[in-house]
Amino acid sequence: MIAYYRLREAILRVERKPDDLAGAAVTPEKLEELRNSERFADLLGEIRAEAELAAKEPVPALDFADLKAFRERGTRLETERPYFRRRARLLALTLALLIDEDEAHLEPLERTVWEICNEYSWAVPAHLNYAEDDQLGDVLPSDRIVDLFAAETAHALAEMLLLVGDRLHPWIAQRVRLEVERRVFEPTFRGDRPFFWFSAEHNWSAVCAGAVGMAALLLVEDRERLAWMQARVVDAMGSFLSGYGEDGCCMEGAGYWTYGFGYYVYWAEMLHAYTGGEIDLLEGGKIRRIADYAGTVALTVPACVNYSDCAPSIRLHPGLLSRLRRRIGASAPAVPLTPSFHDDHCYRWPHQVRNLLWTDDASAEGRPSTGSFHLPDAGWIIDKRETSAGLFAFSAKGGRNDEPHNHNDLGHFIVHIAGETLLTDLGPGMYTQDYFGPGRYGHLHTSSLGHSVPVINGHGQKGGGEYRAEVLRSEREGDNLHFDLDLSRAYGEEAGLRFFGRSFAWTGREEEAFARLTMRDEFEFADPAEAAVTEHFISLHRPEMEPGKIVWQGARGRAELRYDAELFEAATEELATNAHQSEPLLIYRTALTARQLPERFVCQWSLDCSGV
Repeated sequence: MIAYYRLREAILRVERKPDDLAGAAVTPEKLEELRNSERFADLLGEIRAEAELAAKEPVPALDFADLKAFRERGTRLETERPYFRRRARLLALTLALLIDEDEAHLEPLERTVWEICNEYSWAVPAHLNYAEDDQLGDVLPSDRIVDLFAAETAHALAEMLLLVGDRLHPWIAQRVRLEVERRVFEPTFRGDRPFFWFSAEHNWSAVCAGAVGMAALLLVEDRERLAWMQARVVDAMGSFLSGYGEDGCCMEGAGYWTYGFGYYVYWAEMLHAYTGGEIDLLEGGKIRRIADYAGTVALTVPACVNYSDCAPSIRLHPGLLSRLRRRIGASAPAVPLTPSFHDDHCYRWPHQVRNLLWTDDASAEGRPSTGSFHLPDAGWIIDKRETSAGLFAFSAKGGRNDEPHNHNDLGHFIVHIAGETLLTDLGPGMYTQDYFGPGRYGHLHTSSLGHSVPVINGHGQKGGGEYRAEVLRSEREGDNLHFDLDLSRAYGEEAGLRFFGRSFAWTGREEEAFARLTMRDEFEFADPAEAAVTEHFISLHRPEMEPGKIVWQGARGRAELRYDAELFEAATEELATNAHQSEPLLIYRTALTARQLPERFVCQWSLDCSGV
């Protein structure tokens, strides 16, 4: 990414830290602008309400019984809810003290910081070691484990000192510096074994390295040491970027794009500011393509193309999008100019601070990019067309079944009609120990049974890099889009397949509120004696069914599937599940089952899509 000698020279030339390391110089004029801003009135109201609550209530307890819950029951929320409530208090009290200059927030802020510094570990229990696993040996103790949240805590506390540190009791500032050094800098930069995330090709490398790198830029005065630390961060960021193909696609999904690439941008911009613009790590075509990803996958806000562990609706941060648009001309969808303080349940520090300091009016003027987008490295196709009834969009994916935050979803597709996603991807299930363990594909959200792909001879897709799809065709000719996949290697040998191919044809005119998706599946069975196929269609809308026809009706859009009622038996299951934060979710899985099939079986149906 950048040569060490150039990085070192740029850092050594810095005589005085600039005033805009948090994203902008926080001057009296800037604070007055924020206080009087109509754009931020609602957000500031939420921040003030959270700060007032923090002043009245004790710091949420992190009980030992809750800390044990992940190990004993595999659940995370018992500890993570109070843990993140503490981070919410830290963020709200700091911003309220900074913007309103109300000294009533000082004592509860100091109390909150002190309790965070007292925590058993800044890493969450899901990321800690246990003695019975491997007798620990030379494994780091829990308060030296640097995971996503330990790194984020270090950055939040360091930037808190930048913004309001001169008002705090000296012991608070001293304690923060000591704890960040002991818990984060020493194990990260002095350990004999680097943390795994230095070489991770997913969001961990960017978040951990970016947060630690920003904390170092804020706290470390020794320029030689700082240069060496930033060089290590650069190495980790190289690993992060290598996880992206040249197409710029984040296979983890848009939520993790916001998370991982967001922290890359926050760190890169702080380093850019620190070096007076000499080091610019937002340069380059690949960075620009990654930055364009949010606009590529955005549907009718807040919906998105959401493969893997990405929610069907996402909250993009206007500050991040504003900076990317302004600095490198990235395309981005429109987002609410005033995000809620509670949009991010983890209350990550830089999202809200940069929302306040970076957001510009142009953020409301963006709109989803329309047209066809083929992402060849990921094996995705996305086609979006603006009509008089709203956005019509289709997406399908190939890829492989060992992607970051993988779902067994090769050949799966999404249909978005008149601003509503009628055939959907469920997104993430509730994060538990088992969800990230050997039982991952027993969960509906991650299993192929939770996606619009077939069950073949009673078998779903399998997880692993050997289970993959091959894109045979991806092209648009006029109004017609074609996307063809060879899915023969998506299923194990027990499925009894010689060949399975799926072809999509999507057509529609932008001036008409109508589109048609034609799908063709071709199977060749090794032993057709008992061959059977069940085609699944996943929706959050209860379908209306009659022989030969299935209709998914939304408030604004309608999708009507025609099928051969003599060949297929149709049924719909209503399934209850839980989304990422345990929110109850009711889904409808419609099945078309055909049995006693010939050696070669071809089925085709059309999905007519229209605005209401």
